[in-house]
Amino acid sequence: MRFRGHESFFIRKGWLYKGIKNVVKKPDVFTDKTENPMDILGLGANMVRSLRYWLQAVGLTDENLSGKKKQELSPIGQIIWDKDRYIEEMGTLWLLQYKLASNFDEATAWYYFFNEFKIGEFKKDDFVGQLSSYAKIKDENKEYAVSSLEGDFECIINTYVSRKKSNPEKVHPESNIDCPFGELNLIDIVNKKEKVYKKSSPRKDSLNPLIVLAVIIDNAKDQKEIRINSLLTDPCNVGKIFNLEIIALTNYLYKLQDLGYIRVVRTAGLDVVRINTKFTFLDCVNKYYEEINN
Repeated sequence: MRFRGHESFFIRKGWLYKGIKNVVKKPDVFTDKTENPMDILGLGANMVRSLRYWLQAVGLTDENLSGKKKQELSPIGQIIWDKDRYIEEMGTLWLLQYKLASNFDEATAWYYFFNEFKIGEFKKDDFVGQLSSYAKIKDENKEYAVSSLEGDFECIINTYVSRKKSNPEKVHPESNIDCPFGELNLIDIVNKKEKVYKKSSPRKDSLNPLIVLAVIIDNAKDQKEIRINSLLTDPCNVGKIFNLEIIALTNYLYKLQDLGYIRVVRTAGLDVVRINTKFTFLDCVNKYYEEINN
C-alpha cells in the first residue's frame, strides 16, 4: 500500500504528455545524477517527484525495481503515446482512470475510494476514518499517518472536482490548473459550505463501449461468461471503477451485444454476459483508437 506518493499535487493539464515525452527521450530523466530533472521538465523538485509517481500510478510507465532506476512506457502507455499523446480523447482519460482506480499498490486511496468505500454522501472525516481502519486491517504491522490519508482525500477531490466548480470566484478563466480527470464527472459537491461530496455517475454515453469491453475483458481473466452483478459490484470492474449504475451498465452491454462482442443472457434468474470475441485488453484499446481516428 502507498499513500501520498503525489507530494500533494494532483495531475495538472499537460503533465502526463510532458512526462511521457521526456521518458521516451530519456528513460532515466527522473534519476540521472548528471542532469537536473527540474531543468529538463520545467517543474519544481516536489512536482518532479509527483510527476514521476503519477506516470506509474495511472499506468503510463513502468519503473525497474533493481539496478539503475529508469522508466519505460508500459504497453498501454506506448499505445497512448502513438495514438493520443496529448491526452485529448475522453477514452484515454477513462483508460487512465481504470488503471489508477485499480492500482492498489501505488494508489491505495484511489483503489479504496472507488472499490471499497460505500458511503453515499461523505465528508473528509468519513473517508479518512474508514480508510485508516481499512489500512490497519490490510497491513497490521504498519501505522499510517492520518495526515497522509487526509492528503490523499484532498488530492482525490481535486482530481475529480474542478476548481471552477468548487471555488469559481478564485479561478481565472484561462487557468489550466484543473486536473483533466474532472471531465469524467465522478465526484460532485452536495454542500459546498459543509464540504459534503458524493460519487456521481458519468454523463450518459460518455464512455465508449470499447473502453467498457476492455475493462470487462481485463477482469474476466480468460473467463468467457461473467455474471452481470459481478460487472457491477466486483472490485476493479466497470461498475465500481466508473461509478456505473445498473441501468447505465445495461445500456453499454446491449451496445456491445449489437456490435457482436458479447451476448447478454437472461435465464432462470441468472443474468450473465458471454464474451464472443478473442480480443485482449490491448486489442480493445487499439480498436478504440482505430475507430475514433476513422
